[in-house]
Amino acid sequence: MTANNPTVSSQPGKQSLFQDIRKMRELTLVLIIIAMFVVMSFASPYFLTWANMKAMMLSFSTEGIVVVGMTMLLIVGGIDLSVGAVMCLAMVMAAKLFVLGTNPWLASLMSIGACGVIGLIMGNLVTRIKMHHFIVTLAFMGIARGASLVITQGTPISLFSLPPEFKFVGQGTIWGVPFSIVIFFIVVIIADYLLRHATAFRKIFYTGSNERAAQFSGIKTDRIKIGVTVLSSTLCGVAGIIYMSKFGAATPNFGVGLELNIIAAAVIGGASLKGGEGTIFGAILGIALLSVVSSSLILLNISVYWQDLIKGLILLFAVAVDHILHNRTVQQS
Repeated sequence: MTANNPTVSSQPGKQSLFQDIRKMRELTLVLIIIAMFVVMSFASPYFLTWANMKAMMLSFSTEGIVVVGMTMLLIVGGIDLSVGAVMCLAMVMAAKLFVLGTNPWLASLMSIGACGVIGLIMGNLVTRIKMHHFIVTLAFMGIARGASLVITQGTPISLFSLPPEFKFVGQGTIWGVPFSIVIFFIVVIIADYLLRHATAFRKIFYTGSNERAAQFSGIKTDRIKIGVTVLSSTLCGVAGIIYMSKFGAATPNFGVGLELNIIAAAVIGGASLKGGEGTIFGAILGIALLSVVSSSLILLNISVYWQDLIKGLILLFAVAVDHILHNRTVQQS
Protein backbone atom coordinates (compact mmCIF):
# COMPACT_ATOMS: atom_id res chain seq x y z
CA MET A 1 0.00 0.00 0.00
CA THR A 2 1.36 3.39 -0.94
CA ALA A 3 0.64 6.86 0.31
CA ASN A 4 0.08 8.24 -3.16
CA ASN A 5 -2.71 5.94 -4.27
CA PRO A 6 -3.85 3.15 -2.00
CA THR A 7 -6.25 1.72 -4.54
CA VAL A 8 -3.72 0.15 -6.85
CA SER A 9 -0.69 -2.03 -6.99
CA SER A 10 2.53 -0.65 -5.62
CA GLN A 11 4.28 -1.23 -8.97
CA PRO A 12 4.92 2.21 -10.52
CA GLY A 13 3.96 1.24 -14.08
CA LYS A 14 0.64 -0.28 -13.09
CA GLN A 15 -0.11 2.56 -10.68
CA SER A 16 0.54 5.12 -13.42
CA LEU A 17 -1.66 3.18 -15.84
CA PHE A 18 -4.56 3.10 -13.38
CA GLN A 19 -4.21 6.81 -12.59
CA ASP A 20 -4.28 7.55 -16.32
CA ILE A 21 -7.47 5.51 -16.70
CA ARG A 22 -9.15 7.33 -13.82
CA LYS A 23 -8.12 10.77 -15.11
CA MET A 24 -9.24 9.80 -18.61
CA ARG A 25 -12.65 8.87 -17.18
CA GLU A 26 -13.10 12.32 -15.66
CA LEU A 27 -11.84 13.99 -18.83
CA THR A 28 -14.28 11.89 -20.86
CA LEU A 29 -17.15 13.09 -18.66
CA VAL A 30 -16.11 16.71 -19.18
CA LEU A 31 -15.98 16.20 -22.95
CA ILE A 32 -19.39 14.47 -22.96
CA ILE A 33 -20.95 17.33 -20.98
CA ILE A 34 -19.41 19.91 -23.33
CA ALA A 35 -20.63 17.94 -26.37
CA MET A 36 -24.16 17.82 -24.94
CA PHE A 37 -24.07 21.57 -24.33
CA VAL A 38 -23.07 22.16 -27.95
CA VAL A 39 -25.71 19.81 -29.36
CA MET A 40 -28.49 21.11 -27.12
CA SER A 41 -27.64 24.74 -27.91
CA PHE A 42 -28.70 23.97 -31.48
CA ALA A 43 -31.54 21.60 -30.56
CA SER A 44 -33.30 24.01 -28.20
CA PRO A 45 -33.11 27.80 -27.96
CA TYR A 46 -33.94 27.58 -24.26
CA PHE A 47 -31.05 25.34 -23.20
CA LEU A 48 -28.34 28.00 -22.83
CA THR A 49 -30.61 30.53 -21.15
CA TRP A 50 -29.71 31.68 -17.63
CA ALA A 51 -33.07 30.36 -16.36
CA ASN A 52 -32.27 26.83 -17.57
CA MET A 53 -28.65 26.95 -16.35
CA LYS A 54 -29.88 28.10 -12.95
CA ALA A 55 -32.52 25.36 -12.85
CA MET A 56 -29.91 22.69 -13.66
CA MET A 57 -27.50 23.97 -11.04
CA LEU A 58 -30.25 24.06 -8.44
CA SER A 59 -31.34 20.52 -9.32
CA PHE A 60 -27.89 18.98 -8.91
CA SER A 61 -26.46 21.24 -6.21
CA THR A 62 -28.52 19.82 -3.34
CA GLU A 63 -28.25 16.27 -4.64
CA GLY A 64 -24.54 16.93 -5.06
CA ILE A 65 -24.21 17.36 -1.28
CA VAL A 66 -25.60 13.84 -0.87
CA VAL A 67 -23.31 12.53 -3.63
CA VAL A 68 -20.30 13.65 -1.58
CA GLY A 69 -21.30 11.33 1.25
CA MET A 70 -22.24 8.49 -1.09
CA THR A 71 -18.89 8.70 -2.86
CA MET A 72 -16.96 8.36 0.39
CA LEU A 73 -19.19 5.46 1.40
CA LEU A 74 -18.56 3.69 -1.91
CA ILE A 75 -14.81 4.26 -1.53
CA VAL A 76 -14.86 2.64 1.91
CA GLY A 77 -16.67 -0.35 0.41
CA GLY A 78 -20.26 0.43 1.43
CA ILE A 79 -23.43 1.75 -0.15
CA ASP A 80 -26.47 3.64 1.11
CA LEU A 81 -29.95 2.99 -0.26
CA SER A 82 -31.61 5.13 2.41
CA VAL A 83 -30.41 8.57 1.25
CA GLY A 84 -33.72 9.70 -0.24
CA ALA A 85 -35.74 8.48 2.75
CA VAL A 86 -33.33 10.06 5.26
CA MET A 87 -33.51 13.39 3.41
CA CYS A 88 -37.29 13.19 3.57
CA LEU A 89 -37.22 12.35 7.28
CA ALA A 90 -34.99 15.38 7.98
CA MET A 91 -37.49 17.63 6.21
CA VAL A 92 -40.49 16.12 7.94
CA MET A 93 -38.95 16.18 11.43
CA ALA A 94 -37.81 19.79 11.13
CA ALA A 95 -41.17 20.86 9.69
CA LYS A 96 -43.13 19.10 12.42
CA LEU A 97 -40.95 20.59 15.17
CA PHE A 98 -41.39 24.05 13.66
CA VAL A 99 -45.18 23.66 13.50
CA LEU A 100 -45.12 22.65 17.18
CA GLY A 101 -43.35 25.89 18.03
CA THR A 102 -39.63 25.10 17.85
CA ASN A 103 -37.25 27.67 16.37
CA PRO A 104 -36.58 26.60 12.74
CA TRP A 105 -32.80 26.70 13.19
CA LEU A 106 -32.97 24.53 16.30
CA ALA A 107 -35.47 22.22 14.62
CA SER A 108 -33.10 21.85 11.66
CA LEU A 109 -30.10 21.10 13.88
CA MET A 110 -32.11 18.50 15.78
CA SER A 111 -33.20 16.86 12.52
CA ILE A 112 -29.68 16.82 11.10
CA GLY A 113 -28.47 15.35 14.39
CA ALA A 114 -31.15 12.65 14.16
CA CYS A 115 -29.91 11.79 10.68
CA GLY A 116 -26.40 11.47 12.09
CA VAL A 117 -27.73 9.07 14.73
CA ILE A 118 -29.33 6.99 11.98
CA GLY A 119 -25.92 6.79 10.31
CA LEU A 120 -24.34 5.82 13.63
CA ILE A 121 -26.83 2.98 14.10
CA MET A 122 -26.32 1.74 10.55
CA GLY A 123 -22.54 1.92 10.91
CA ASN A 124 -22.62 -0.11 14.12
CA LEU A 125 -24.89 -2.73 12.59
CA VAL A 126 -22.39 -3.09 9.73
CA THR A 127 -19.25 -3.22 11.88
CA ARG A 128 -20.41 -5.00 15.05
CA ILE A 129 -23.00 -7.46 13.73
CA LYS A 130 -21.26 -7.69 10.34
CA MET A 131 -24.41 -7.03 8.35
CA HIS A 132 -23.96 -5.80 4.79
CA HIS A 133 -24.45 -2.11 4.01
CA PHE A 134 -26.96 -3.05 1.32
CA ILE A 135 -29.31 -4.88 3.72
CA VAL A 136 -28.93 -2.37 6.57
CA THR A 137 -29.58 0.69 4.40
CA LEU A 138 -32.43 -1.06 2.58
CA ALA A 139 -34.08 -1.66 5.95
CA PHE A 140 -33.52 1.93 7.06
CA MET A 141 -34.92 3.18 3.75
CA GLY A 142 -38.21 1.60 4.81
CA ILE A 143 -37.86 2.72 8.44
CA ALA A 144 -37.15 6.36 7.55
CA ARG A 145 -39.89 6.46 4.93
CA GLY A 146 -42.35 4.86 7.36
CA ALA A 147 -41.39 7.32 10.09
CA SER A 148 -42.04 10.20 7.69
CA LEU A 149 -45.51 8.85 6.94
CA VAL A 150 -46.26 8.36 10.64
CA ILE A 151 -45.19 11.92 11.50
CA THR A 152 -47.21 13.50 8.68
CA GLN A 153 -50.04 10.95 8.50
CA GLY A 154 -49.41 11.05 4.76
CA THR A 155 -50.25 14.76 4.49
CA PRO A 156 -47.70 17.40 3.35
CA ILE A 157 -46.73 19.98 5.97
CA SER A 158 -46.95 23.56 4.70
CA LEU A 159 -44.61 26.12 6.24
CA PHE A 160 -45.95 29.51 5.24
CA SER A 161 -44.65 31.24 8.37
CA LEU A 162 -40.96 30.38 8.01
CA PRO A 163 -38.86 33.47 8.83
CA PRO A 164 -37.21 35.21 5.83
CA GLU A 165 -33.67 34.54 7.12
CA PHE A 166 -34.38 30.79 7.13
CA LYS A 167 -35.98 30.88 3.69
CA PHE A 168 -32.80 32.56 2.46
CA VAL A 169 -30.95 29.25 2.81
CA GLY A 170 -32.98 27.67 0.02
CA GLN A 171 -34.36 30.69 -1.83
CA GLY A 172 -31.88 33.53 -1.35
CA THR A 173 -29.12 34.66 -3.70
CA ILE A 174 -25.67 36.20 -3.33
CA TRP A 175 -24.70 38.40 -6.30
CA GLY A 176 -27.34 36.59 -8.34
CA VAL A 177 -26.09 33.11 -7.39
CA PRO A 178 -28.54 30.96 -5.35
CA PHE A 179 -27.25 30.49 -1.80
CA SER A 180 -27.90 26.73 -1.98
CA ILE A 181 -25.37 26.54 -4.82
CA VAL A 182 -22.86 28.43 -2.67
CA ILE A 183 -23.39 25.87 0.13
CA PHE A 184 -22.90 23.08 -2.40
CA PHE A 185 -19.57 24.46 -3.61
CA ILE A 186 -18.34 24.95 -0.05
CA VAL A 187 -19.18 21.34 0.86
CA VAL A 188 -17.58 19.99 -2.33
CA ILE A 189 -14.38 22.03 -2.00
CA ILE A 190 -13.89 21.06 1.65
CA ALA A 191 -14.68 17.38 1.03
CA ASP A 192 -12.45 17.16 -2.03
CA TYR A 193 -9.54 18.81 -0.22
CA LEU A 194 -9.88 16.56 2.83
CA LEU A 195 -10.18 13.42 0.73
CA ARG A 196 -7.04 14.30 -1.22
CA HIS A 197 -4.83 15.70 1.54
CA ALA A 198 -6.07 14.86 5.06
CA THR A 199 -4.49 11.75 6.54
CA ALA A 200 -7.67 10.74 8.36
CA PHE A 201 -9.67 10.84 5.12
CA ARG A 202 -6.99 9.00 3.15
CA LYS A 203 -7.65 6.08 5.48
CA ILE A 204 -11.01 5.76 3.73
CA PHE A 205 -9.14 4.64 0.61
CA TYR A 206 -6.94 2.24 2.56
CA THR A 207 -9.96 0.65 4.22
CA GLY A 208 -11.90 0.27 0.98
CA SER A 209 -8.91 -0.94 -1.03
CA ASN A 210 -7.73 -3.67 1.36
CA GLU A 211 -9.40 -3.75 4.77
CA ARG A 212 -7.21 -6.53 6.18
CA ALA A 213 -4.00 -4.78 5.16
CA ALA A 214 -5.33 -1.55 6.62
CA GLN A 215 -5.99 -3.30 9.93
CA PHE A 216 -2.47 -4.72 9.98
CA SER A 217 -1.10 -1.22 9.45
CA GLY A 218 -2.92 -0.01 12.56
CA ILE A 219 -5.97 1.63 10.98
CA LYS A 220 -9.18 1.16 12.97
CA THR A 221 -11.30 0.26 9.96
CA ASP A 222 -14.54 -0.10 11.93
CA ARG A 223 -14.26 3.50 13.11
CA ILE A 224 -13.62 4.62 9.54
CA LYS A 225 -16.73 2.81 8.30
CA ILE A 226 -18.90 4.20 11.08
CA GLY A 227 -17.55 7.71 10.58
CA VAL A 228 -18.23 7.67 6.85
CA THR A 229 -21.74 6.28 7.35
CA VAL A 230 -22.51 9.01 9.90
CA LEU A 231 -21.13 11.65 7.51
CA SER A 232 -23.27 10.36 4.64
CA SER A 233 -26.48 10.42 6.68
CA THR A 234 -25.65 13.84 8.14
CA LEU A 235 -25.16 15.30 4.66
CA CYS A 236 -28.54 13.83 3.72
CA GLY A 237 -30.00 15.77 6.65
CA VAL A 238 -28.35 18.99 5.47
CA ALA A 239 -29.69 18.49 1.95
CA GLY A 240 -33.17 17.77 3.31
CA ILE A 241 -33.21 21.02 5.29
CA ILE A 242 -32.13 22.99 2.22
CA TYR A 243 -35.00 21.45 0.24
CA MET A 244 -37.44 22.31 3.03
CA SER A 245 -36.24 25.91 3.03
CA LYS A 246 -36.44 26.07 -0.76
CA PHE A 247 -40.02 24.82 -1.10
CA GLY A 248 -41.44 25.92 2.26
CA ALA A 249 -43.02 22.51 2.75
CA ALA A 250 -42.26 18.91 3.68
CA THR A 251 -43.89 15.99 1.85
CA PRO A 252 -43.65 12.38 3.08
CA ASN A 253 -43.05 10.99 -0.41
CA PHE A 254 -40.10 13.26 -1.22
CA GLY A 255 -36.94 11.58 -2.49
CA VAL A 256 -38.48 8.34 -3.75
CA GLY A 257 -35.97 6.83 -6.16
CA LEU A 258 -33.38 9.50 -5.39
CA GLU A 259 -30.83 6.83 -4.45
CA LEU A 260 -30.73 5.77 -8.12
CA ASN A 261 -29.52 9.24 -9.16
CA ILE A 262 -27.01 9.47 -6.33
CA ILE A 263 -25.45 6.04 -6.85
CA ALA A 264 -25.45 6.48 -10.62
CA ALA A 265 -23.66 9.83 -10.33
CA ALA A 266 -20.96 8.44 -8.03
CA VAL A 267 -20.35 5.35 -10.17
CA ILE A 268 -20.40 7.31 -13.43
CA GLY A 269 -17.81 9.62 -11.86
CA GLY A 270 -15.44 6.73 -11.13
CA ALA A 271 -16.38 5.47 -7.66
CA SER A 272 -16.15 1.68 -7.65
CA LEU A 273 -18.76 -0.62 -6.16
CA LYS A 274 -15.79 -2.79 -5.17
CA GLY A 275 -14.45 -0.03 -2.92
CA GLY A 276 -11.12 1.80 -2.79
CA GLU A 277 -11.69 4.07 -5.79
CA GLY A 278 -13.40 7.38 -6.46
CA THR A 279 -13.09 11.16 -6.38
CA ILE A 280 -15.44 13.94 -5.34
CA PHE A 281 -14.73 15.79 -8.58
CA GLY A 282 -15.68 12.74 -10.65
CA ALA A 283 -18.92 12.24 -8.70
CA ILE A 284 -19.90 15.89 -9.20
CA LEU A 285 -19.28 15.49 -12.92
CA GLY A 286 -21.55 12.45 -12.78
CA ILE A 287 -24.42 14.33 -11.13
CA ALA A 288 -23.89 17.24 -13.55
CA LEU A 289 -24.13 14.86 -16.51
CA LEU A 290 -27.39 13.38 -15.20
CA SER A 291 -28.77 16.88 -14.67
CA VAL A 292 -27.89 17.86 -18.24
CA VAL A 293 -29.51 14.64 -19.52
CA SER A 294 -32.71 15.33 -17.55
CA SER A 295 -32.88 18.93 -18.75
CA SER A 296 -32.27 17.85 -22.35
CA LEU A 297 -35.02 15.23 -22.23
CA ILE A 298 -37.49 17.82 -20.91
CA LEU A 299 -36.57 20.46 -23.50
CA LEU A 300 -36.83 17.87 -26.28
CA ASN A 301 -40.37 17.05 -25.08
CA ILE A 302 -39.47 13.44 -24.34
CA SER A 303 -41.97 11.83 -21.97
CA VAL A 304 -41.03 11.84 -18.28
CA TYR A 305 -41.77 8.10 -18.27
CA TRP A 306 -38.60 7.55 -20.29
CA GLN A 307 -36.33 9.41 -17.89
CA ASP A 308 -35.92 6.66 -15.28
CA LEU A 309 -35.40 4.12 -18.05
CA ILE A 310 -32.63 6.19 -19.61
CA LYS A 311 -30.99 6.87 -16.23
CA GLY A 312 -31.16 3.16 -15.43
CA LEU A 313 -29.41 2.33 -18.71
CA ILE A 314 -26.72 4.94 -17.96
CA LEU A 315 -26.20 3.38 -14.51
CA LEU A 316 -26.00 -0.12 -16.01
CA PHE A 317 -23.39 1.05 -18.50
CA ALA A 318 -21.36 2.78 -15.77
CA VAL A 319 -21.42 -0.31 -13.54
CA ALA A 320 -20.41 -2.52 -16.48
CA VAL A 321 -17.45 -0.24 -17.24
CA ASP A 322 -16.48 -0.24 -13.55
CA HIS A 323 -16.63 -4.04 -13.44
CA ILE A 324 -14.51 -4.42 -16.57
CA LEU A 325 -11.87 -1.95 -15.37
CA HIS A 326 -11.74 -3.61 -11.95
CA ASN A 327 -11.28 -7.08 -13.42
CA ARG A 328 -8.50 -5.87 -15.73
CA THR A 329 -6.75 -4.20 -12.82
CA VAL A 330 -6.94 -7.41 -10.76
CA GLN A 331 -5.60 -9.49 -13.65
CA GLN A 332 -2.67 -7.13 -14.19
CA SER A 333 -1.71 -6.91 -10.51
